[in-house]
Amino acid sequence: MERKDGKLRLALPKGRMQEGVLRLLWEAGIDMRAADRDYRPAAGLDWLDVKVLKPQNIVEMLAAGSRDLGFAGADWVAELGLDLVEVLDTGLDPVRLVAAAPAAILESGRLPARPLVVASEYEGLARRWIAERGLDAQFVRSYGATEVFPPEDADCIVDNSATGSTLRANGLAVVDEVMRSTTRLYANRRAMDDPERRARVEWFAMLCGSVLAARGRVMLEVNVDAERLDGLIAILPALKEPTVSRLIGEAGYAVKVAAPRSSLPSLLPAISARGGTGIVITQPSQIVP
Repeated sequence: MERKDGKLRLALPKGRMQEGVLRLLWEAGIDMRAADRDYRPAAGLDWLDVKVLKPQNIVEMLAAGSRDLGFAGADWVAELGLDLVEVLDTGLDPVRLVAAAPAAILESGRLPARPLVVASEYEGLARRWIAERGLDAQFVRSYGATEVFPPEDADCIVDNSATGSTLRANGLAVVDEVMRSTTRLYANRRAMDDPERRARVEWFAMLCGSVLAARGRVMLEVNVDAERLDGLIAILPALKEPTVSRLIGEAGYAVKVAAPRSSLPSLLPAISARGGTGIVITQPSQIVP
């Protein structure tokens, strides 16, 4: 639909994804924390129009063009089969979309070779999975609480699972993985074709991406004598190159790098072995490559 207000229309997800998205935005300097029933939170940016919608509706509104940008799960984009531009994978709320069935009906971990009933909220993905596996199966649409369908009302379900605890609590075993999903930032193609809106989409994605990059790294500062500087630098991971500054009094050097947090268990002993002292580790709030 044609619009002349010049605003970028952003959709935020309602439900389980909302907390992680709002925290991400807050850490990026955009505070959109809102009351439970506030569907139009203020962003503090006069060119940004924000609305809270269910993730499924976000996908549909992006495709229709009434929203320019929105956070949604990759599972619902795949389910609805709509043509959107994936701008950023936040990695938040990782889930697996799996097929699961009561362990009692499985034959060597597989579904029995007989007519089956498969229940799911994801009709498109479930029907494609049935066809790809060549199953003789009837599909039943569920509207939540899919895990309670077996064994009386379905032989198998296709549903998302974060930890598997709900499946196990209902006596279900995973028989196949349909796909993996995370919360992602999507845009409609018309927004990306408009230079002004595209620039704002890219700016917004850069802010979110800078927070995600910072979460995975730490700022590591260490002192080292001049004669051991090269040996220390050789083992330090960095975005580009370490920052090296001479200490007062010609006493050596201070070295600073943005190191992957996951590297610390092996990196810290290696730094000490190469003469590094006075190690200081801090958490950056944002990193823009």
